[in-house]
Amino acid sequence: MKASEIRELSTEAIRNRLNDSKEELMRLRFQQATGELTDHSRMRQVRRRIARMLTILNEREQAVRMEGE
Repeated sequence: MKASEIRELSTEAIRNRLNDSKEELMRLRFQQATGELTDHSRMRQVRRRIARMLTILNEREQAVRMEGE
């Protein structure tokens, strides 16, 4: 998911997808620990998606704070 696609979502939708991505990352870590993980690049993709969502959420929170000042 690209940053432009994430920005089109509502804040609540981003938070829901963020939780889903964190759960997916946890499952991938378990798979890696048990030796079941075959596509190791998937972990990197999920971590980057999480980082993008967190960045956009922080940008929105910062914009709200700036409006209040």
